[in-house]
Amino acid sequence: MSGVLYLVPTPIGNLGDISRRCAETLAAADFIAAEDTRVSLKLLNHLELKKPLVSYHEHNKKESGPRILERLLAGETCALVTDAGCPAISDPGEDLVRLCAEAEVPVCALPGPCAAITALSVSALATGRFAFEGFLPAQKKERRERLERLKTEERTMIFYEAPHRLRDTLAELSGAFGPERPASLCRELTKLHEQILRLTLGGAVEYYAENEPRGEYVLVVAGAVRAAEAVSLEQAVTLVQGLIADGMRTKDAVKQIAEETCVAKNALYAAVVSS
Repeated sequence: MSGVLYLVPTPIGNLGDISRRCAETLAAADFIAAEDTRVSLKLLNHLELKKPLVSYHEHNKKESGPRILERLLAGETCALVTDAGCPAISDPGEDLVRLCAEAEVPVCALPGPCAAITALSVSALATGRFAFEGFLPAQKKERRERLERLKTEERTMIFYEAPHRLRDTLAELSGAFGPERPASLCRELTKLHEQILRLTLGGAVEYYAENEPRGEYVLVVAGAVRAAEAVSLEQAVTLVQGLIADGMRTKDAVKQIAEETCVAKNALYAAVVSS
């Protein structure tokens, strides 16, 4: 019988955010697969745990993944951790989960810290529907193509970015979505120097022209506003008449429909009165 791969989220800054269940899972695992064993060792020392660590990251996943799978098939249990946050989310753990699924090895995900969700919750932007984009492509051409496709994205968008690329990324986002697009820049979440900046993309470009980017960032950007569908003057008049029939005053009905349809208010009012 095979073992189980446990996806164990780790604190994104504050070690106090590790849950009791996550700590118990780390303690019970036969071994731990870590993005950076040195970083994970600090967490284990904090928890007063001593466990075998193996390295699993973007640059060795093709070799390390099958070795981990072999141990799982032999009956061992493995806890997969990243340096911070949820394994397999914008992370090479995605490939290990796929290997386990193909081999019918059980995978159990534990809930816990996630920078994207933490940033979204404090962004003051719409949270009902969102698109997680992670890191934008490193190549300029691919970045431009990705942003071009996102121009009409109506959901709130979440991006990760490193400090040395922040200024370029903000300039590209502002160029693609417009400088007036609302955004929230979340820096060093849960850490001592946590900072949340709520401003426009253009404002963010100006702010970081004068301030040095420091720490890891989550950028939360408002989605595109859907353009009003084309409505003829005659159709707008019918909509106004419907509101009037429901008891709304003519002036108020004209104002509402003019705002919703982008039909000129004066022309709409004249058409309604003369109809």
